[in-house]
Amino acid sequence: MVTYAKDPYGREVKSLRLSVTQRCNFTCSHCHGEGQGPSLGEMSPTEMERMVGIAVSLGVRKVKITGGEPLLRDDILEIVSRISPLVKEVSLTTNGTGLARLAVPLKQAGLSRVNISLHTLDQQRFNRLCGADLSEQVGIGIQTAVRAGLNPVKVNMVIFRGENDMEVRAMMDFCAKSGAVLQLIELEACKESSTAPSFASRFYSLKQIEDALSKEAMQVSENELHRRRRYTVKANGGIVTVEVVRPMHNTEFCANCTRIRMTSDGHLKPCLLDPSGNVDALTPLRAGSSDNELREIFLAAVANRRPYWR
Repeated sequence: MVTYAKDPYGREVKSLRLSVTQRCNFTCSHCHGEGQGPSLGEMSPTEMERMVGIAVSLGVRKVKITGGEPLLRDDILEIVSRISPLVKEVSLTTNGTGLARLAVPLKQAGLSRVNISLHTLDQQRFNRLCGADLSEQVGIGIQTAVRAGLNPVKVNMVIFRGENDMEVRAMMDFCAKSGAVLQLIELEACKESSTAPSFASRFYSLKQIEDALSKEAMQVSENELHRRRRYTVKANGGIVTVEVVRPMHNTEFCANCTRIRMTSDGHLKPCLLDPSGNVDALTPLRAGSSDNELREIFLAAVANRRPYWR
Protein backbone atom coordinates (compact mmCIF):
# COMPACT_ATOMS: atom_id res chain seq x y z
CA MET A 1 0.00 0.00 0.00
CA VAL A 2 1.38 3.39 -1.03
CA THR A 3 1.70 6.05 1.67
CA TYR A 4 1.44 9.55 0.21
CA ALA A 5 2.75 12.76 1.70
CA LYS A 6 -0.18 14.96 2.78
CA ASP A 7 -0.48 18.72 3.03
CA PRO A 8 -2.15 20.53 5.98
CA TYR A 9 -5.52 20.19 4.20
CA GLY A 10 -5.30 16.41 3.94
CA ARG A 11 -4.59 16.40 0.20
CA GLU A 12 -2.30 13.58 -0.87
CA VAL A 13 0.57 14.41 -3.25
CA LYS A 14 0.55 11.78 -5.99
CA SER A 15 2.12 13.50 -8.99
CA LEU A 16 4.99 15.84 -9.85
CA ARG A 17 4.85 18.39 -12.65
CA LEU A 18 8.49 18.77 -13.68
CA SER A 19 9.53 21.76 -15.80
CA VAL A 20 12.77 21.09 -17.68
CA THR A 21 13.26 24.41 -19.48
CA GLN A 22 11.77 27.86 -19.95
CA ARG A 23 12.93 28.01 -23.55
CA CYS A 24 10.21 27.87 -26.20
CA ASN A 25 9.85 28.37 -29.95
CA PHE A 26 6.39 29.92 -29.44
CA THR A 27 5.53 33.29 -27.88
CA CYS A 28 1.99 32.65 -26.60
CA SER A 29 0.62 35.66 -24.75
CA HIS A 30 -1.43 33.45 -22.42
CA CYS A 31 1.46 31.19 -21.33
CA HIS A 32 1.76 30.98 -17.55
CA GLY A 33 5.28 29.52 -17.73
CA GLU A 34 4.33 27.02 -15.02
CA GLY A 35 4.27 29.96 -12.61
CA GLN A 36 8.05 30.30 -12.81
CA GLY A 37 9.86 33.61 -12.91
CA PRO A 38 12.51 34.31 -15.57
CA SER A 39 15.48 31.98 -15.24
CA LEU A 40 18.14 30.51 -17.50
CA GLY A 41 18.96 27.81 -14.98
CA GLU A 42 18.20 24.21 -15.89
CA MET A 43 18.63 21.04 -13.88
CA SER A 44 20.69 18.23 -15.35
CA PRO A 45 19.14 14.83 -16.11
CA THR A 46 20.90 13.27 -13.12
CA GLU A 47 19.62 16.02 -10.81
CA MET A 48 16.08 15.46 -12.07
CA GLU A 49 16.47 11.72 -11.57
CA ARG A 50 17.59 12.31 -7.98
CA MET A 51 14.69 14.63 -7.17
CA VAL A 52 12.13 12.31 -8.79
CA GLY A 53 13.56 9.48 -6.70
CA ILE A 54 13.02 11.59 -3.57
CA ALA A 55 9.45 12.32 -4.66
CA VAL A 56 8.82 8.61 -5.28
CA SER A 57 10.03 7.76 -1.78
CA LEU A 58 7.24 10.03 -0.50
CA GLY A 59 4.47 8.55 -2.62
CA VAL A 60 4.65 10.28 -6.02
CA ARG A 61 3.84 7.82 -8.80
CA LYS A 62 3.35 10.03 -11.85
CA VAL A 63 5.54 12.71 -13.46
CA LYS A 64 4.50 15.16 -16.16
CA ILE A 65 7.38 16.83 -17.98
CA THR A 66 6.68 20.44 -18.97
CA GLY A 67 8.40 23.66 -20.03
CA GLY A 68 8.74 26.01 -21.84
CA GLU A 69 8.94 23.55 -24.66
CA PRO A 70 10.59 20.41 -23.25
CA LEU A 71 11.49 18.99 -26.66
CA LEU A 72 13.98 21.85 -27.12
CA ARG A 73 16.26 20.09 -24.65
CA ASP A 74 18.85 18.06 -26.53
CA ASP A 75 18.90 15.57 -23.67
CA ILE A 76 15.11 15.06 -23.41
CA LEU A 77 15.42 11.35 -24.25
CA GLU A 78 17.95 10.89 -21.47
CA ILE A 79 15.64 12.71 -19.05
CA VAL A 80 12.71 10.43 -19.92
CA SER A 81 14.84 7.27 -19.82
CA ARG A 82 16.20 8.16 -16.37
CA ILE A 83 12.80 9.00 -14.87
CA SER A 84 10.54 6.38 -16.44
CA PRO A 85 11.86 3.36 -14.47
CA LEU A 86 11.13 5.17 -11.20
CA VAL A 87 7.42 5.89 -11.62
CA LYS A 88 4.17 4.39 -12.84
CA GLU A 89 3.80 6.95 -15.63
CA VAL A 90 5.80 9.68 -17.35
CA SER A 91 3.82 12.04 -19.58
CA LEU A 92 4.80 15.23 -21.37
CA THR A 93 3.19 18.52 -22.37
CA THR A 94 4.45 19.96 -25.66
CA ASN A 95 3.52 22.30 -28.48
CA GLY A 96 4.00 19.32 -30.78
CA THR A 97 6.48 20.82 -33.23
CA GLY A 98 9.20 18.32 -32.31
CA LEU A 99 7.07 15.19 -32.24
CA ALA A 100 7.47 14.20 -35.88
CA ARG A 101 11.13 13.53 -35.05
CA LEU A 102 10.86 12.47 -31.42
CA ALA A 103 7.56 10.65 -30.83
CA VAL A 104 8.92 7.16 -31.49
CA PRO A 105 12.23 7.66 -29.61
CA LEU A 106 10.29 9.13 -26.67
CA LYS A 107 8.03 6.09 -26.57
CA GLN A 108 11.08 3.84 -26.64
CA ALA A 109 12.65 5.85 -23.79
CA GLY A 110 9.61 5.15 -21.61
CA LEU A 111 7.21 8.04 -22.22
CA SER A 112 3.60 6.94 -21.71
CA ARG A 113 1.54 9.75 -23.25
CA VAL A 114 1.51 13.38 -24.39
CA ASN A 115 -0.55 16.54 -24.13
CA ILE A 116 -0.24 18.72 -27.24
CA SER A 117 -1.27 22.38 -27.23
CA LEU A 118 -3.49 23.33 -30.17
CA HIS A 119 -5.86 26.23 -29.60
CA THR A 120 -7.19 26.69 -33.12
CA LEU A 121 -7.39 25.01 -36.53
CA ASP A 122 -7.24 28.34 -38.34
CA GLN A 123 -3.70 29.13 -39.49
CA GLN A 124 -3.94 32.92 -39.18
CA ARG A 125 -5.52 32.65 -35.73
CA PHE A 126 -2.82 30.16 -34.76
CA ASN A 127 -0.12 32.64 -35.78
CA ARG A 128 -1.74 35.38 -33.68
CA LEU A 129 -2.17 33.22 -30.58
CA CYS A 130 1.21 31.48 -30.70
CA GLY A 131 3.45 33.93 -32.51
CA ALA A 132 4.72 31.19 -34.81
CA ASP A 133 3.78 29.87 -38.24
CA LEU A 134 4.07 26.23 -37.21
CA SER A 135 0.49 24.92 -37.24
CA GLU A 136 1.26 22.29 -39.89
CA GLN A 137 4.07 20.84 -37.76
CA VAL A 138 1.70 20.60 -34.77
CA GLY A 139 -0.84 18.66 -36.84
CA ILE A 140 1.86 16.27 -38.02
CA GLY A 141 3.05 15.92 -34.44
CA ILE A 142 -0.42 14.87 -33.27
CA GLN A 143 -0.67 12.24 -36.01
CA THR A 144 2.83 10.93 -35.25
CA ALA A 145 2.14 10.71 -31.50
CA VAL A 146 -1.03 8.70 -32.08
CA ARG A 147 0.79 6.29 -34.41
CA ALA A 148 3.66 5.96 -31.93
CA GLY A 149 1.24 4.82 -29.22
CA LEU A 150 1.68 7.80 -26.88
CA ASN A 151 -1.95 7.37 -25.89
CA PRO A 152 -4.13 8.91 -24.83
CA VAL A 153 -2.89 11.82 -26.92
CA LYS A 154 -4.60 14.87 -25.41
CA VAL A 155 -5.10 18.06 -27.39
CA ASN A 156 -5.01 21.03 -25.00
CA MET A 157 -7.25 23.87 -26.19
CA VAL A 158 -7.34 27.04 -24.09
CA ILE A 159 -10.55 28.93 -24.87
CA PHE A 160 -10.50 32.69 -25.51
CA ARG A 161 -13.64 34.80 -25.74
CA GLY A 162 -14.24 36.02 -29.29
CA GLU A 163 -11.03 34.40 -30.57
CA ASN A 164 -11.52 30.63 -30.70
CA ASP A 165 -14.66 29.86 -28.65
CA MET A 166 -16.55 29.28 -31.89
CA GLU A 167 -14.14 26.45 -32.84
CA VAL A 168 -14.94 23.96 -30.09
CA ARG A 169 -17.15 21.75 -32.28
CA ALA A 170 -14.62 21.83 -35.11
CA MET A 171 -11.90 20.77 -32.68
CA MET A 172 -14.09 17.95 -31.39
CA ASP A 173 -14.46 16.72 -34.98
CA PHE A 174 -10.70 17.04 -35.52
CA CYS A 175 -9.92 15.00 -32.41
CA ALA A 176 -12.50 12.36 -33.27
CA LYS A 177 -10.83 11.94 -36.66
CA SER A 178 -7.30 12.03 -35.21
CA GLY A 179 -7.94 9.57 -32.37
CA ALA A 180 -7.10 12.16 -29.72
CA VAL A 181 -8.81 13.32 -26.52
CA LEU A 182 -9.84 16.98 -26.45
CA GLN A 183 -9.04 18.88 -23.26
CA LEU A 184 -10.84 22.23 -23.03
CA ILE A 185 -9.13 24.62 -20.62
CA GLU A 186 -10.25 27.92 -19.16
CA LEU A 187 -7.83 30.82 -19.40
CA GLU A 188 -6.14 31.10 -16.01
CA ALA A 189 -4.86 34.02 -13.95
CA CYS A 190 -3.99 34.85 -10.35
CA LYS A 191 -6.54 36.61 -8.15
CA GLU A 192 -5.01 40.04 -8.74
CA SER A 193 -4.93 39.72 -12.53
CA SER A 194 -8.34 38.04 -12.82
CA THR A 195 -10.11 41.36 -12.27
CA ALA A 196 -8.12 43.23 -14.91
CA PRO A 197 -10.03 44.31 -18.06
CA SER A 198 -7.42 42.63 -20.28
CA PHE A 199 -8.17 39.27 -18.67
CA ALA A 200 -11.92 39.73 -18.46
CA SER A 201 -12.12 40.53 -22.17
CA ARG A 202 -10.49 37.18 -23.07
CA PHE A 203 -11.87 34.90 -20.35
CA TYR A 204 -14.54 32.44 -21.46
CA SER A 205 -16.32 30.35 -18.85
CA LEU A 206 -16.66 26.71 -19.88
CA LYS A 207 -19.80 26.15 -17.81
CA GLN A 208 -22.16 26.54 -20.76
CA ILE A 209 -20.10 24.18 -22.91
CA GLU A 210 -19.91 21.65 -20.10
CA ASP A 211 -23.67 21.81 -19.54
CA ALA A 212 -24.22 21.09 -23.24
CA LEU A 213 -21.74 18.20 -23.21
CA SER A 214 -23.42 16.65 -20.17
CA LYS A 215 -26.76 16.53 -22.03
CA GLU A 216 -25.41 14.79 -25.13
CA ALA A 217 -22.78 12.56 -23.49
CA MET A 218 -22.93 8.83 -24.05
CA GLN A 219 -20.75 8.41 -20.98
CA VAL A 220 -19.45 10.67 -18.19
CA SER A 221 -16.38 9.84 -16.12
CA GLU A 222 -14.12 11.75 -13.78
CA ASN A 223 -10.39 12.40 -13.53
CA GLU A 224 -9.19 12.00 -9.95
CA LEU A 225 -7.00 15.07 -10.39
CA HIS A 226 -9.17 18.13 -9.71
CA ARG A 227 -12.36 16.05 -10.24
CA ARG A 228 -12.38 17.10 -13.89
CA ARG A 229 -15.25 15.59 -15.89
CA ARG A 230 -14.80 13.67 -19.12
CA TYR A 231 -17.65 13.48 -21.62
CA THR A 232 -17.77 10.86 -24.38
CA VAL A 233 -19.84 12.24 -27.26
CA LYS A 234 -20.47 11.63 -30.95
CA ALA A 235 -18.47 13.79 -33.37
CA ASN A 236 -17.47 13.65 -37.03
CA GLY A 237 -19.18 10.32 -37.55
CA GLY A 238 -17.22 8.84 -34.65
CA ILE A 239 -16.68 9.32 -30.94
CA VAL A 240 -14.53 11.76 -28.99
CA THR A 241 -13.78 12.21 -25.30
CA VAL A 242 -13.81 15.81 -24.08
CA GLU A 243 -12.26 16.66 -20.72
CA VAL A 244 -13.14 20.05 -19.22
CA VAL A 245 -10.66 21.96 -17.05
CA ARG A 246 -12.29 24.81 -15.11
CA PRO A 247 -9.79 26.13 -12.53
CA MET A 248 -10.97 29.71 -12.09
CA HIS A 249 -12.73 30.40 -8.74
CA ASN A 250 -13.28 26.63 -8.50
CA THR A 251 -12.98 25.38 -4.93
CA GLU A 252 -13.61 21.76 -5.99
CA PHE A 253 -10.69 22.01 -8.45
CA CYS A 254 -8.25 23.07 -5.73
CA ALA A 255 -9.67 20.80 -3.04
CA ASN A 256 -8.83 17.80 -5.24
CA CYS A 257 -5.38 18.86 -6.41
CA THR A 258 -2.87 16.03 -5.92
CA ARG A 259 0.20 17.52 -7.63
CA ILE A 260 3.28 19.46 -6.72
CA ARG A 261 5.59 21.25 -9.15
CA MET A 262 9.30 21.63 -9.69
CA THR A 263 10.65 24.53 -11.71
CA SER A 264 13.39 24.12 -14.31
CA ASP A 265 15.84 25.82 -11.92
CA GLY A 266 15.08 23.40 -9.11
CA HIS A 267 12.50 25.06 -6.86
CA LEU A 268 9.62 23.00 -5.47
CA LYS A 269 6.42 24.92 -6.13
CA PRO A 270 3.31 23.97 -4.14
CA CYS A 271 0.88 25.92 -6.36
CA LEU A 272 0.90 27.30 -9.90
CA LEU A 273 -0.57 30.66 -8.95
CA ASP A 274 0.88 31.22 -5.47
CA PRO A 275 4.68 31.67 -5.31
CA SER A 276 4.79 32.21 -1.55
CA GLY A 277 5.42 28.56 -0.67
CA ASN A 278 8.28 27.89 -3.09
CA VAL A 279 11.29 26.01 -1.67
CA ASP A 280 14.76 25.86 -3.24
CA ALA A 281 15.80 22.21 -3.59
CA LEU A 282 18.59 22.53 -6.16
CA THR A 283 21.00 24.56 -4.04
CA PRO A 284 21.00 22.00 -1.20
CA LEU A 285 21.21 19.15 -3.73
CA ARG A 286 24.30 20.68 -5.36
CA ALA A 287 25.77 21.36 -1.92
CA GLY A 288 25.74 17.62 -1.16
CA SER A 289 22.56 17.17 0.87
CA SER A 290 21.66 13.59 1.77
CA ASP A 291 18.49 11.88 0.60
CA ASN A 292 16.99 12.32 4.07
CA GLU A 293 17.73 16.06 3.96
CA LEU A 294 16.18 16.34 0.50
CA ARG A 295 13.10 14.45 1.71
CA GLU A 296 12.69 17.03 4.48
CA ILE A 297 12.91 19.81 1.88
CA PHE A 298 10.25 18.08 -0.22
CA LEU A 299 8.02 17.68 2.84
CA ALA A 300 8.50 21.36 3.69
CA ALA A 301 7.15 22.25 0.23
CA VAL A 302 4.21 19.88 0.73
CA ALA A 303 3.49 21.58 4.06
CA ASN A 304 3.27 24.90 2.17
CA ARG A 305 0.45 23.71 -0.08
CA ARG A 306 -2.77 25.72 0.23
CA PRO A 307 -5.96 25.53 -1.88
CA TYR A 308 -5.71 28.68 -4.02
CA TRP A 309 -9.47 29.00 -4.48
CA ARG A 310 -11.22 28.28 -1.16
